[in-house]
Amino acid sequence: MKKILNNPVDYVDEMLAGLTAAHPGFYRLHGESGRVVARAGAVRPGKVGIVTGGGSGHLPVFTGYVGPGLLDACAIGDVFASPSAEQMADAIRAANGGAGVLRLYGNYGGDLMNFDMAGDLVSFEDIDCTTVVLADDIASAPPEEAAKRRGVAGMVYAFKIAGAAAEAGQDLAAVTAVAQKAADACRSVGAALSSCTVPQAGRPTFDIAEDEMEMGMGIHGEPGVWRDKLRPADAIAHEMMDRLFADMPVEGARVSVLVNSLGATPPEELYILYRVVKARLDAVGATVVMPLVGRYATSMEMAGVSFTLIRLDDALEALLTAPCDCAFWRVG
Repeated sequence: MKKILNNPVDYVDEMLAGLTAAHPGFYRLHGESGRVVARAGAVRPGKVGIVTGGGSGHLPVFTGYVGPGLLDACAIGDVFASPSAEQMADAIRAANGGAGVLRLYGNYGGDLMNFDMAGDLVSFEDIDCTTVVLADDIASAPPEEAAKRRGVAGMVYAFKIAGAAAEAGQDLAAVTAVAQKAADACRSVGAALSSCTVPQAGRPTFDIAEDEMEMGMGIHGEPGVWRDKLRPADAIAHEMMDRLFADMPVEGARVSVLVNSLGATPPEELYILYRVVKARLDAVGATVVMPLVGRYATSMEMAGVSFTLIRLDDALEALLTAPCDCAFWRVG
């Protein structure tokens, strides 16, 4: 294992210390555990709070998207491990401005269980909570079992759209409804070329040959749909778009698309892929709104890429393009 670290046990806490020291205008640590990141400023009374949570290793997801027009707080666990229920409850408390709190996170067993427990903990404090779970990874289950799908980079769109609705003063029911609408409109698929290493494990999460790739692999190394020899960029992009179109047709629609590095893939390679993405969307008469190309949802140092499509209507597009600001992403 080659990583720039001290004691692997301290990896996440030292990362959070550096994150908040580098960007004090956006982030502060909240609570006794040191595992909750909240907005730097005071909670705005009467605004719906939005919280998320999940394992480390995915920056900018999850902590990076705390900021105006986005999230209010985030509980963060060890690398690829869920935060505790108490840490999630602390995040809910940090985000509470008296108008209720939306829990918005990915479809993973530990996160589901602990956020449910966190809701029970804060229910005695008169904090109303709602939940929207992202399940956008089309490779992880077929359409008829969509509720079993993993949550991946579609979270970025949901954070942005729900955050804009809350910033505009919408109430908890409306923010929850638009977050669910965004989640339902997202589809993602990924492809991995290499593994990544969890610091405390000290070895690659899985083995893959130098000349191989895996289509549909999850962001923690969950199995994909096939493993074979590495293919040219255009062939990879065409297959990923074929899979997305088969799951959610977008002929004539307005869409946004995210071409996302899973960690080690450089921007140059993402733009090679985007050529095909844009051409395929043009070919079906889709209009691309605010395309995103870069490192938005990672898996440590994994080499690979994910594509996310979100089908927009007027309301979702207005919220997507509304201003937001954090250390990793600014709109407007």
